[in-house]
Amino acid sequence: MDESLAAWARRVAKDELSSVLPRRWAHSQGVAARAVELEPSLGEGTDLLESAAVLHDVGYAPRLATTGFHPLDGARFLRDEHGADERLVRLVANHSFALLEAEERGLRKVLESEFPLLEDPQLVDELVYCDMTTTPDGEQTTADKRVAEIVGRYGADSLVGRFIRRASPEIYAAVARVEAARVAQPR
Repeated sequence: MDESLAAWARRVAKDELSSVLPRRWAHSQGVAARAVELEPSLGEGTDLLESAAVLHDVGYAPRLATTGFHPLDGARFLRDEHGADERLVRLVANHSFALLEAEERGLRKVLESEFPLLEDPQLVDELVYCDMTTTPDGEQTTADKRVAEIVGRYGADSLVGRFIRRASPEIYAAVARVEAARVAQPR
């Protein structure tokens, strides 16, 4: 591959999202921008995080939405159509506590067996941080406001509303760990 992983990921995400889901594309670009901000703490992991950030919602693309569960659909697409890096695929599949939503959908065992959670808690937390501090329009926000926005958009009693309320303690904890690491990082 002549291009970096992040350049490839950006191209794939743009191809799949920009024309059919422009708001989702704006969000994905914002999440990737947050990942780049974390570069000093990640070093070589920045390319992987930025790639997962821009691709995390690719499974929403209508042509890819076979199960209707975007983390699973996106990960399968990356694995099957692109032979993407296993770590990248597993990050996309499990972003922002997707296992909890998979459980709500009756897909937890499928997600766990196809795409086990990546054993890199810092990287997992950083992707949660990037996603959950970015609005649907790609702007920065707080995790509290992002969770409230998701509940408001989908409804508290919807499948996504139930999932996000259930996942919110884990989301807040992940965001707090990343923020604490950023504060502790020498400048």
